[in-house]
Amino acid sequence: MGSIVLVVRLVLADVRRHKVQAAMLLLAVTVSTATLALGLSLRGVSDALYEQTRAATAGPDMVALSGDTGPAVTSALASLADDSEVVAHHGPYRIVYADLTTRDSIASPVVVHGFAERPGTVNRPLVTSGRWVRSGGTVLERGFATALGVGVGDHVTIAGRSYPVVGIAVTAATSIYPWGAQIGPYGGPGDYTGLAWMTRSDARTLASSRDLPVTTALDLKLRDPAAAEAFLDAHRDSSLRVTFRTWQFTAEQDTVILGNSEPILVVGSWLLGFLAVTGVAALAAGRAVEQTRRAGLLKAVGATPGLIATVLLTEYLALALAGDALGLVIARLTVPAIASPTASRIGDAVGPGGATVATATVLAVAVAVLSTLRPTLRAMRTATVTALTSTAHRPRHRPWLTALSALLLLGLRLTARRPGRAVLQACSTATTVIALVALLTLYAQPERGYGLDGSTALPNLRDEHDRRLTLTVTILLITLAVVNTVTLTWTTAMEARANMAVARTLGATPGQITAGLSTAQLLPSLPGAVIGVPLGIGLLWLFSTGNPAEPPSSWLLGAALAALLATAALTALPARLAARRPVAQTLSAETA
Repeated sequence: MGSIVLVVRLVLADVRRHKVQAAMLLLAVTVSTATLALGLSLRGVSDALYEQTRAATAGPDMVALSGDTGPAVTSALASLADDSEVVAHHGPYRIVYADLTTRDSIASPVVVHGFAERPGTVNRPLVTSGRWVRSGGTVLERGFATALGVGVGDHVTIAGRSYPVVGIAVTAATSIYPWGAQIGPYGGPGDYTGLAWMTRSDARTLASSRDLPVTTALDLKLRDPAAAEAFLDAHRDSSLRVTFRTWQFTAEQDTVILGNSEPILVVGSWLLGFLAVTGVAALAAGRAVEQTRRAGLLKAVGATPGLIATVLLTEYLALALAGDALGLVIARLTVPAIASPTASRIGDAVGPGGATVATATVLAVAVAVLSTLRPTLRAMRTATVTALTSTAHRPRHRPWLTALSALLLLGLRLTARRPGRAVLQACSTATTVIALVALLTLYAQPERGYGLDGSTALPNLRDEHDRRLTLTVTILLITLAVVNTVTLTWTTAMEARANMAVARTLGATPGQITAGLSTAQLLPSLPGAVIGVPLGIGLLWLFSTGNPAEPPSSWLLGAALAALLATAALTALPARLAARRPVAQTLSAETA
């Protein structure tokens, strides 16, 4: 118990001494685990929202639809209700295909379901605002009404006739907006349609007055909902044109709008995790000397190698696990907004499941271990006397680089003598450019709004959702890249402070030292920016369907140049602060 208390006290003391570094590690792990947890939670959340809506609205297990009309079709559909596997039904009822226009002249296809004024035991839409249908009025599906910007009391024009909106409701009998039409003129995969309800007499009058297309539908409740596919197979060979929609099909269709969201978030979490490792590795490298001295002190007072390793690793692991917990909380709070782009479903979104929590935790631990293991092992292997007298880490002597650096500026020398640091900076820049290129490529795609003529009067919810997610992930990546660039610059300056002090005694000005430090980060950023452009295009092509349009070359060039200019600007401040440190103080500290 005494060892545990000692480790906790040492860890807490070190965190208090290095609050900025602790906050940076916490930020890096939090954003990467939150993004990963969101990506892995989407499918389960979408299914949960559908199930809750289905339970609240007595959703059918099967919907049978026929584009044919007449007594024969009605009788044939009604006969399905006599099957021994059917325990309840609703209908047959009429579905009318029409056009809807708001007072703001927003036009959209709409399917009108003719329902009784008192809903039955199956397919009872839940009214979330206003009241249920009455003669002369209409009820709009909530996702459709939200997209239109219409509420109770407004008027809409359907097939040339004005109707007051008496209510807003949700249902699980059809897919979410914008896929209200299941079959018929607006039921194709590229058609986007809203849903409305009217009384049966109003729907019949609407269809006859304008000679509009009509579909007949029947909702079925089965004895065993899991056997919906078997019921479908048993009735597939009907002589009539009947299309069956199982509840499993409807639930799966709900996830279509999130088709790109999961890869955006999961791939984004990979990139964020990579940047997190890069940043934490830079932090660990910058504190390597201090950790080595700390290990020497612990050895001097009798600490075992196991205790030393525990003390040095526990700090990073504790912060990583704290970031993991914070990231999971953020994922839980933001899941409802991410998983439900439309307002067509109700219920509470469940948080990340056990497998998601485990995966995110593994990522957090991996970030801490991969980035701190090497400095920890070096500190443990260093002899006690050497550790206590250790100064800034000297890079390995390479004769061929020494000859080359004699001909180059200070920035080239710093870069050449720290190739590992240069690789980290190049990878950080490449990761940022990959995200920028993916975002630009997404915005270069042609927009197809929801409407009668493909106009943008009603925005494409899926495209907007994908763009918002990509923009958010890109902002997070840029934030971590900024932190990494500043950290790498400051770490390089601290490790090279003796060399810079010597250069200043030989006549170098603080401005020249600043330029050299900035150049040391800018040089590896150049190949990183160049490599990031094709990698970003390739990554988007890998996860895209069809042939996505490529952004203009000027956009790609601008992204690479912006990354380089940002690097130059971000390195200026820490480099300037390091360059202004008094020469005498630096040299005396190094020789003490």
